[in-house]
Amino acid sequence: MILYPAIDIKDGKCVRLRQGNLNDEEIFNTDPVNQAKIFENFGFRNIHIVDLNGAVQGKSVNTEIIKSIRKNISIPIQLGGGIRDMKSVEEWFNIGINRIILGTAAVNKPDLLRESCNIYPKKIILGIDSRLGKVATDGWTKTTKEDYIKFALKFRDLSLYAIIFTDISRDGMMQGINIKETIKLADSIDIPIIASGGIKDIDDIKLIAENKNRGIMGAILGKAYYSGSIDPYEVLKITS
Repeated sequence: MILYPAIDIKDGKCVRLRQGNLNDEEIFNTDPVNQAKIFENFGFRNIHIVDLNGAVQGKSVNTEIIKSIRKNISIPIQLGGGIRDMKSVEEWFNIGINRIILGTAAVNKPDLLRESCNIYPKKIILGIDSRLGKVATDGWTKTTKEDYIKFALKFRDLSLYAIIFTDISRDGMMQGINIKETIKLADSIDIPIIASGGIKDIDDIKLIAENKNRGIMGAILGKAYYSGSIDPYEVLKITS
């Protein structure tokens, strides 16, 4: 099982939102580069970065900070938020980002997701953000009528690295992972799933690890780390 500690960047700072609400934020580190170094020094082998401003504005905003993170750490980075065209995908890969997350673009421009997977097999992640079972887009500010499982199945033939499944209602709320819906998705498709949203403690990590044979390859670690409810050294012993 792989843990992906999260750095969500808004206005140049490392923040956590509650249920994706940009007006309900908590700042945990004013220096995202420093936070990335902390994660690497703990022993995490990957980092998950989201440009929150970019997700809403539809284009990368915190570009220089993300470039600086890339220059200052050696572990793989997966990046999402505001990446909506092939030029942006190519530019980020050229900068050294290891995996690109396409969420809103997959809804509005499914051909972009397909083309990206053809050019960069196993380096593209499909981000599926679910609000009451329906796919949300544009930094979670809009909700479609697309069922999240039916949406995922549209892309089951692609050479994706993984699907990140996030239950928006639980994100940043420390209420526990929605394991039922995550397993439901994993059982429906032969693409690895990364669980996201609501992890509250080490028991959630253990629960996810217990289901890795069902196709859940890992989890994104956010507020549970920042709030201190998960000890990084303890959790790395379980997942390494």
